Amino acid sequence: SSSTSPMSVTTSGTTPTESFTTTSGTTSRNFTTITATTTTSETVSTASTSTSGLTATSSAVTTSGSDSWWLCNCTNAICIEDNIVQLVPIICNPPPKPTCANGLSPVPVIDEDGCCWHWECDCYCTGWGDPHYMTFDGLYYSYQGNCTYVLVEEIKKKVDNFGVYIDNYHCDTRDVVSCPRTIIVRHETQEVRIATVKPNTLQVEVTVNRQPVALPYKKFGVSIYESGINHVVEIPELKMNVTYNGLSFSIRMPYSLFGNNTHGQCGICNNNTADDCMLPNGNIAENCETMADHWQVDDPSKPQCSPGLKPTKAPSTTPVQPCKESAICELLLGSVFEPCHSFVRPEKYYAACVFDSCVLPTLDLECSSLQVYAATCADQSVCIDWRSHTDGVCSYKCPSGKEYRACGPIKEATCKSSQQNGTSTKHVEGCFCPNGTMLYDDGVDVCVKTCGCVGVDMIPREFGEKFTVDCQDCICLEGGNGIVCEPHVCAKQNTTSCDGEGFYEVNEVNSEDSCCPIVTCKCNISLCTTKVPKCALGFEVQSHIPSGQCCPWYQCVPKRVCVHQNAEFLPNSSVFVDKCQNCFCTNEVNVSTQLNIISCEHIPCNTYCKPGYELQPVKGECCGKCVQTKCVIHTPNNSDLILSPGEFKNDPYNNCTIYSCSNIHNQLISSTSEITCPAFNEESCKPGTIAFLPNGCCKTCAPLDSPTPCSVRERKDFIVYKGCRSVDRVVMTECEGTCGTFSLYSAEANSLEHSCSCCKESRTSVRKAELKCPNGHSISHKYIYVESCSCQETECSSKSQSSESQSTEENDKASTLNRIKRAISLTSK
Repeated sequence: SSSTSPMSVTTSGTTPTESFTTTSGTTSRNFTTITATTTTSETVSTASTSTSGLTATSSAVTTSGSDSWWLCNCTNAICIEDNIVQLVPIICNPPPKPTCANGLSPVPVIDEDGCCWHWECDCYCTGWGDPHYMTFDGLYYSYQGNCTYVLVEEIKKKVDNFGVYIDNYHCDTRDVVSCPRTIIVRHETQEVRIATVKPNTLQVEVTVNRQPVALPYKKFGVSIYESGINHVVEIPELKMNVTYNGLSFSIRMPYSLFGNNTHGQCGICNNNTADDCMLPNGNIAENCETMADHWQVDDPSKPQCSPGLKPTKAPSTTPVQPCKESAICELLLGSVFEPCHSFVRPEKYYAACVFDSCVLPTLDLECSSLQVYAATCADQSVCIDWRSHTDGVCSYKCPSGKEYRACGPIKEATCKSSQQNGTSTKHVEGCFCPNGTMLYDDGVDVCVKTCGCVGVDMIPREFGEKFTVDCQDCICLEGGNGIVCEPHVCAKQNTTSCDGEGFYEVNEVNSEDSCCPIVTCKCNISLCTTKVPKCALGFEVQSHIPSGQCCPWYQCVPKRVCVHQNAEFLPNSSVFVDKCQNCFCTNEVNVSTQLNIISCEHIPCNTYCKPGYELQPVKGECCGKCVQTKCVIHTPNNSDLILSPGEFKNDPYNNCTIYSCSNIHNQLISSTSEITCPAFNEESCKPGTIAFLPNGCCKTCAPLDSPTPCSVRERKDFIVYKGCRSVDRVVMTECEGTCGTFSLYSAEANSLEHSCSCCKESRTSVRKAELKCPNGHSISHKYIYVESCSCQETECSSKSQSSESQSTEENDKASTLNRIKRAISLTSK
């Protein structure tokens, strides 16, 4: 018969020494009785034992003075009486397999007697995404806290300083959802932290007591190592491990040690989901989202979080707006994961994936739901290669020299460890050594074809191979430490002397032996003492380093330019020498000066001057200037007369006009003199009496041999006065003739000099004439009768003349009259 407890988590076979309240198998007993005396040797007969399921072996245990004891091969020895020992063999029948509340397969566990076994549902808690939790008993919920929380702690403290914690942070810009950032495992004196280096990636960093450590790490009962994509913290004494890969975590603990003795966000491990949302005070919350907020721990890096603060209301995990789930999530329900559906139900993981794809579509967090589900399937010995079906969204890139496998060994075989048991049905995804190679060691992540040595350079070496590393000559030996090294010996080098100016010694890398630098001489011009010379205009400094030397030699070389007045000119450019020359720089070089020659041409000048002007040089000017040296007189008939200073000349077409030229204070003054003729009426002259006066320009009726050019001329004409006229013609006389008249420039007076003389009456008389008026009356009219005529001086000077000019005129009158008379006489001749 059997009895069943509805809350049982343990099933076992039946043993003769204990009674169980769980489902048990049947036990077969074969009794053998042995009688022993003090004089005979003790004989023990052991019955055959058959065991199905898990078989455990134990050594025989004999306890002196006890009623019973265990022998080997699951046999119990019972002392009956008088040295009679009854041997009872135990035969274990397999117990019925229970159903675990978390949906995972139960695990067989050896009984305490070491003979039979029973089923247990391990405590298995996971978290992933933003984040989603699956408690020990399989209750699913999501929680977006931003603090550090208790995942697992013991209710009754059995292990010193034990607990698992999680540090969450807001991983979206709206601060709505959270992601795991750090997993913290505490055990006795050690605190292990596995922290995400870059958000939403599989890059993590491991520290122990806040100090980075290299993996694998093993100390004080804690072992840390890599298993595929996961980092594992294992505590062998507690038969528990914690995995974390930056996107998800899992905690596996044995029910035998932690059953009914856990609390935190992972709940109570008792195969009953009803109490998984228990608060720290022992009360049960209405939902796990509310419960999760109560498990805050004091974190100095998050002052806003404190266990004593009232928890805030958890945000809704249901998307406000409906959205179409990602095609990635549909893989969970499809054929890709179908082999695992009978072992682990995918609905909760699908719900988490849909939530992540709707709330945070840009972070690709839905991959974490598939990753956790695949890892849970692998834990149930169902391996699924799912990443290749995500079109690269959930791809995983391995480092060089490794290859990705969805179903790799939990612990990869190495040269330093024994070959892993190939019969293990559990797998893990990750990067592994390619086929035909093997991981050298857990702490040396190098794949090798043959197991030899791997040094600090991480290069595999075969046994017996010699090599040089870090300037050590090494050899890979089998056994011992593997690599044996000694200092590298350098070959002898020729001594190099760097005595020349500017040289200094330097060590260069030897391409043939990098450990033995070559001493060479290098040149540093800044060490040279020779100064750069200053060159003259038209020259520049040119340096030259002779072969085998460091310091340059300097010399001034011509720049192939022209130089004029402290300026340089390029060939074919214009050069200003003076305004009278057009100059330019040529390409020809002056042999003596080494400078280019400047070629010049004089600017062409106009040498023609109009009449009366002569070309004379002008100081400061390129060309001479036409300077007037003679008077140029324009006559009325549009002809020009050229007169030298002091020269007189009659107008070619008018003898009554005389032109003269004077040079007064280096200024040429031309003068024009006009001979004024008296009024002349040709009709009043007697026939044959018309003749020219001696000046050759005026006519007169007087005979040419008249002694006086000015004489009395008679004529008969009517006298008219106030409308009355003489009855007959009356004899009247008048003066007629030419007298000297001129107008000349006086240099002394700086003005024109005038001399006027008129043919004028010198003696007159008054005569009477009878005039007949129109009214018939007659009147007596007196008129002047000229008796004689002569040339008399008259006033003709300008009223504006100064007294100085008048005085000068008087002083020069005689000389001027003589000049005019001479001109008139010349004209008459």
